Amino acid sequence: MAANIITAEDLEEFKWDLLANIKEYLDKKDGKNENQQHEDKVWIKSHQVQRMLGISPGTLQTLRLNGTIPYSKVGGVLFYNKADIARILDDNMRNRIID
Repeated sequence: MAANIITAEDLEEFKWDLLANIKEYLDKKDGKNENQQHEDKVWIKSHQVQRMLGISPGTLQTLRLNGTIPYSKVGGVLFYNKADIARILDDNMRNRIID
């Protein structure tokens, strides 16, 4: 089996190629994040939703069961998208003043 000799210059070139590839990957990823930044989800737990809305655990359960508030369940923990909660509040606003 033939041995390949790697020089310091080879390692230096490899380093710069690798860094360029990583930068390109991160730039592409950041570009997607900028376009989808408003779609990023911030998940909050039940007790946070209860405090946010000033409701009891039973009321929150009713809102889940009747489909008013969407949620995800991981293990035994329920998570809610904070943007969904804000949208529900906006959609149910009363006496909205329109310019």
